[in-house]
Amino acid sequence: MLQVLTPIFDPDFSESSYGYRPKRSAQQAVSAMKVHVAAGHRWVVDLDLEAFFDRVNHDLLMARVARRVRDKRVLRLIRRYLEAGLFQDGLAVPRRQGTPQGGPLSPLLANILLDDVDQELERRGHRFCRYADDMQVYLKSRRAGERVMTSLSDFLENSLRLTVNRAKSAVDRPWRRGYLGYTLTRHKLPRLTIAKTSLQRLMQRVREILKLGKGRNIRRVIEELIPVLRGWASYFSRGRLVLST
Repeated sequence: MLQVLTPIFDPDFSESSYGYRPKRSAQQAVSAMKVHVAAGHRWVVDLDLEAFFDRVNHDLLMARVARRVRDKRVLRLIRRYLEAGLFQDGLAVPRRQGTPQGGPLSPLLANILLDDVDQELERRGHRFCRYADDMQVYLKSRRAGERVMTSLSDFLENSLRLTVNRAKSAVDRPWRRGYLGYTLTRHKLPRLTIAKTSLQRLMQRVREILKLGKGRNIRRVIEELIPVLRGWASYFSRGRLVLST
């Protein structure tokens, strides 16, 4: 289903959408963030959607799928996929909203629903980056950012019936907000750096492994540390790759 639907929907998705798409990546999203800020858009509307994949409205989503898919058999199959129950505490529970976590079709369906947001932002002429439900809009002033925060939150909640996490969303300087694990320096031509929260998560994980390693064979501790540190090294090297662009 994913292989058939992707060529139908993906070509018309926004150029500012980077998540779970062929030949697109988080590196490209972070690089675009840097370009927007370097161009003078030094305020960011950082929007957090609360439990997005658990709160997708099935009727709204299916209406958007039906814009491009006419075969009713396919539409029924997607609907059944969305409404398939799940086991919770050993009991079968029906699914009335949301998409299956980890399902291969779920990211495409998320992009189909959120493409309405992308089109609205493009219609208004805003610069933005979206990676699945991670969304930032770049403006030249706080006042403009606050207007966009209000209007975009209303659009998400009223048109798409999603919930904006007001506590985690903010209008702020981009160097105070992380995006996909990275942040920017305050320079006129900003440099990319690893977000403090990402580094803190790494250090916390290393501390947990070392704490559990007390009294254990040192070889076992090293074996647990290696994949964590290798993952971080790969993460850091990807950051340097973006920085060089």
